[in-house]
Amino acid sequence: MKQVHKKIGYLISELRKRKGISKKEFASLLGSSISEVTKIENGESNLTTAQLTRISEVLNHNILSVNEGVDFQIEGGHKLKGSIAVNPSKNGAMHLLAASLINKGETTLHNMPRIQEIFRMMEVYESIGVDIKWTDRNTIKIKPPKNFKLSNINKNSASKMRSVIMTIGALSHFKNKFFIPHAGGCNMGERTIAAHKHALSALGVKIETKTDSYLVTIRKHKPAEIIMYEASDTATTNALITAALIPGKTVIKYAPPNYEVQDVCFFLENLGVKIEGIGTTTLTVYGKDEINTNVEHYNSEDPIEAMLFISAAATTGSKLTIKRAPIEFLEVELLKLKYMNLKYTLSTPYFSKNKRTKLVDITVYPSKLIASPTKIHPLPYPGLNIDNLPFFVPIATQALGTTLIHDWTWENRAIYFTELNRLGANINLADPHRVFITGPTPLKASQLVCPPALRPSVIILIAMLAAKGTSILRNVYPIERGYENLPERLSSVGAKIKILNDL
Repeated sequence: MKQVHKKIGYLISELRKRKGISKKEFASLLGSSISEVTKIENGESNLTTAQLTRISEVLNHNILSVNEGVDFQIEGGHKLKGSIAVNPSKNGAMHLLAASLINKGETTLHNMPRIQEIFRMMEVYESIGVDIKWTDRNTIKIKPPKNFKLSNINKNSASKMRSVIMTIGALSHFKNKFFIPHAGGCNMGERTIAAHKHALSALGVKIETKTDSYLVTIRKHKPAEIIMYEASDTATTNALITAALIPGKTVIKYAPPNYEVQDVCFFLENLGVKIEGIGTTTLTVYGKDEINTNVEHYNSEDPIEAMLFISAAATTGSKLTIKRAPIEFLEVELLKLKYMNLKYTLSTPYFSKNKRTKLVDITVYPSKLIASPTKIHPLPYPGLNIDNLPFFVPIATQALGTTLIHDWTWENRAIYFTELNRLGANINLADPHRVFITGPTPLKASQLVCPPALRPSVIILIAMLAAKGTSILRNVYPIERGYENLPERLSSVGAKIKILNDL
C-alpha cells in the first residue's frame, strides 16, 4: 500500500509541475498547507475520496476513477458514542452560491462544505467566466465577470445537480437571452420547474423547456406580487434573487420560510437589500438597481445532517450528542420522535456564526422505541422537512408496532425505502408514496448498491450501522454529493466504516 501511495504522490507532483503550479499555489487551491502538499507528493498521506476528487479538479486530470466506483464497508452492530458536530448546510451553500452572482463585488462565503455538489457548481461557474476559488478549508471567494460566457457552460457538471436552475434569476440581469442545461441531481420522479416558471414570469423572465435545456428570455424586469405556484425552496430563492435587482417593491406570497431561503434573505440583507417578513410565508423585497459591494457571509448549519445523526443514534440504540444543530428546523421532527418514545435532551440555545440561526446540542439516549401513533409525512416549513422524512425509515424498523410513512411529494422515493428489506427490515410498499414499516426487526448485513438519490442512500448506510456483520454499500457518489467525509466522521463516534477503492 505504501508503494501505491508513492506512485500516486509522484503522479500528483508531476502533474502539478507540468501545469507550472507552485506548492504554495497548489496548497491554496486545495485549501490546504504546503506541508500537507509535501506529504501528499511524498506518498505519506492517506487521501480521502473528496481529496482525490478535488486534486483531480485542480490538475484537470482524473487521478483515479473514484466518483462512481467508491464503496463503503460497514461493520455493523456497534454503538455510537461521544459527540459529533453538524457541518455547514449543503442546500444553504448551493442557494448562497446562486445568490452571489448578483453582486458585482467580491463575495466571500464562509462555512461552505467540501462536497461533490459544491465542486460541480464551481466547475459550472468557472466555465462561464466566474472567478471562484477556495481560500481556506471552508471559505469560497466569488467574483462574477463583466460578461458571462454562457455558451461555454459545463453541461456535464450542470447535469449532475438541480441547483443550476437557481442561477437563472441572477443571470437574467446580465443576459437578455440564454440557455441553461436541464437540472439533474436525485432521480426520484418527475421534478417540474413550474414554480420557477410562474414566479419568474411575473418578474419579466420567460422560461421555455427545450429538449435538453431551458431557454430563458427577458422581456422586461418589473416588480410584482407573486403567489408561489408551490412551496418550492429553490423557486423562492430564484424569485428572491431576481427581485433583489429590480427597483421597487416585490411581494412573494406562500413562500416556504425554510432554512436555505432564510439564509438567502440574510445574505441579501448583507448586500443592502431590504427584506420584510423573513421567517414568514410572505416576503417583501425592495430591490436595487445595482449591487456592487465586497461582502462576507456565514452559511448556517445543516438540519438535514443533524437529523442523519439523530437517526443513526436512534436506530443503533446509542447515546450520542449532536452539536450545533439548528433547532428551529428540527422541532417537528423531534416532537414526532418524542411520541415514538425517543429520549433526548437539549442544551441551552446559542447562535451560529451568522448571528441569526439558533443552535442547540442534542443528546440522544438509548430508547425502547414504539411505532408512531400517526402517519409521518412532510409539509412545507414549519412542517416536517421533506429531506428529513427518509430518516424516520430506519428508526421505524426498530420501533414496536407499525409506522406509516407517506412520502407524497415524490413518485418513486418510497420505493427506495424497501431496499432496507434486504437488511432484514419489514417494509411493505402500499403504493409509490406510502410504506408500512413493522418493527422491531433485527437487521442483518448485506451488500447493496446506492440508489440514485442522496437521502435514500444515506438511510441504507444508517441501517447498515445497526446490522450485525459486515455490509458493503457500493457506488456511494450519491452520498458524497451531500456529505463531507461522512465515513471518517461517523468512525470518530464509534462506527466501523472502511472506504474501499480509496487510498
